[in-house]
Amino acid sequence: MRNRVIIILIGIGLLAAVILLLTMMFRGCSTEEPKEKVSTDTIQQQEAANGTAQAETPTQPEAGDDLSPTYFKTPVIKDDNTTGEVIYSDYFWNRQCFELFGGGDESAATYAETINTLAAKLSGIQVYDMMIPTSAEYYMPDRLKTGESQSNSQSQNIKTAYSKMNTSVVKPINIYNYLADHNGEYLYFKSDHHWTGLGAYYGYKAFADTNKLPVLDLSTCTEKTVDGFRGSFSINCPNVDSDTVHYWTLPYQVTMDITAEGGETYQYESPYAEGVFGEGNSTYLIFISGDNPLTVLKSSSPSAQSGKKVAVIKESFGNAFVPYLTYNYSEVHVMDLRTFRDNIGKSVQTYCQENGITDLIFSNGVMSANAQLQLDSMTGLFD
Repeated sequence: MRNRVIIILIGIGLLAAVILLLTMMFRGCSTEEPKEKVSTDTIQQQEAANGTAQAETPTQPEAGDDLSPTYFKTPVIKDDNTTGEVIYSDYFWNRQCFELFGGGDESAATYAETINTLAAKLSGIQVYDMMIPTSAEYYMPDRLKTGESQSNSQSQNIKTAYSKMNTSVVKPINIYNYLADHNGEYLYFKSDHHWTGLGAYYGYKAFADTNKLPVLDLSTCTEKTVDGFRGSFSINCPNVDSDTVHYWTLPYQVTMDITAEGGETYQYESPYAEGVFGEGNSTYLIFISGDNPLTVLKSSSPSAQSGKKVAVIKESFGNAFVPYLTYNYSEVHVMDLRTFRDNIGKSVQTYCQENGITDLIFSNGVMSANAQLQLDSMTGLFD
């Protein structure tokens, strides 16, 4: 009996060994000792040496990386499937008007080259660039842009420009996605080409978040409104809806010193020219009293960084944006790219040096950024 048990156990052992051997054969296993794992970098080096390396797939930013200068999300736009009409260089649809955009990769590259050149002249100053889309990106359906209107993609234009910027001298600020996330809100006027105070706030928030700065909370401000604004579109599109201008007075003291064309100076106790511009076609001028050669905002904000002063080279889109910067900077120096040098008599470099400017923002609407005349004006501010 004992011998029979031993024979059975030996048989079972032999059968197990055969099964194990067959399993290893079918799975391609080896009886050799495992080799050291070769890293991906080593494989790529070997492939490069052998001339067999494949082109590396560019790393794409993860979805949700809203501040990345290479990631642009697609806004969700309400569409009732109706059509509008082209009126000169605008498109009228649903009682609102849109600027048609003709810029492309070539003009985007020219803009980037201009900013790179100017930023390199500002040694010791942190330089930023902010391109501001128009309302067509957030409220005009693609079927209308690609139809008779032939309005090009602004997101592609901005992405191209940012990809060609020299990040060793200038830091791109992507505000596009923050605006896309809030396009159900009143971010742009219907009767005017500018963004609203709320749209400008989200642009400011993107700037602050990019630089990990504290963000002004609008709930701590006092909201004010002026009805009956009829802006630049109302000339070509008389049936466009009128607008309401919203602005937020700040919970700290800000003074505003303005140098107008011709050298006249004015002072306000606010970055908003309240009581000066009422309803009508000039209401947008409430924001820093419009386009003046030089506007200096001085802030008592407790969140203002010690010793930090920012200059902003801008066209009119910048007017609604710059008041929010007073939350983070003790001084905000606003230079209009068309009139600063002729009226102040100094180059940007000289002015920044004399006034202790630490940061500088180029703030341009996408239409201006793709217009050679505007780039020439901006270049003329520098030595």
